[in-house]
Amino acid sequence: MDSQYINDLRKAGKIHQQVKEYAKSIIKKGVPLLEIAEKIEAKLHELGAKTAFPVNLSINEIAAHYTPSHDDTTLARGLLKVDIGISINGAIADSAFSLDLENDKSNEMLIKASRDGLEAAMHAAKLGITLGEVGRAIHKEIGKYGFSPIKNLCGHQVNKYVVHAGQTVPNYDNGSNEEMVESGYAIEPFATTGSGIVYEGKPSGIYRFIQRKAIRDSLAREIIVFIEQEFRTMPFASRWLVRKFGTKALLSLSLMEKAGILYQYPQLIEKSREPVAQSENTLLILKDMTEVLTEDFRV
Repeated sequence: MDSQYINDLRKAGKIHQQVKEYAKSIIKKGVPLLEIAEKIEAKLHELGAKTAFPVNLSINEIAAHYTPSHDDTTLARGLLKVDIGISINGAIADSAFSLDLENDKSNEMLIKASRDGLEAAMHAAKLGITLGEVGRAIHKEIGKYGFSPIKNLCGHQVNKYVVHAGQTVPNYDNGSNEEMVESGYAIEPFATTGSGIVYEGKPSGIYRFIQRKAIRDSLAREIIVFIEQEFRTMPFASRWLVRKFGTKALLSLSLMEKAGILYQYPQLIEKSREPVAQSENTLLILKDMTEVLTEDFRV
């Protein structure tokens, strides 16, 4: 990691802190998810950042990968997870929080469990510690509440223009002896009253560019150029392309997905359809210190 990349990571983290506070101020039960997502994305652009992925607004048993479509009418409710990715010159800050919009004690305890798991991980994470040890610290805290971590969701390294890169950080002790290295890491405990496993649900409308291939559709060719320039390898939302090219872009996206040019992420649903809470921060692991970038938290 060169000094410019580290500075960009720190800048992305500072902007993320501001965006999270803004997001918490506008989210209320009954507000359309589309309005929330577009306001958050507009705010981060206003502050000089780009989106590293579409704002995820996942309700109850949907653990991750729900972003509103261009015509979405879903209203905020339940246990809402708000996952925001910010990019500065490709340096990515990825952080999430959960809100109980129902004044429900169980939801509040789930949020506390995921948050305690995250705090334990932030204290544990440092150069040379094994990934299994970090997972053990997370699981221990979530288990104190009688809840389960989501075992097939994990944190991850972040690299330039790559949200999920390299190593993965488990939410339980998976026995990994692989050690943390000098890098950025997004650590994200998920806590649930359910089985602790997610399955792939409906298409999310969140896409990632895989590779160029020949395609006959002229609009698809135009969209490919736009994606390469604007998003590179970072995920993007179908609603962004509808805004740019109109609803005809949806057919082109479908054609590109079938051709293997794009990958569409599925929604991730808790297997027993029980509610899920998520807490996440991006950390910078250096030789002599660990920095929490997306929160004013002292390790």
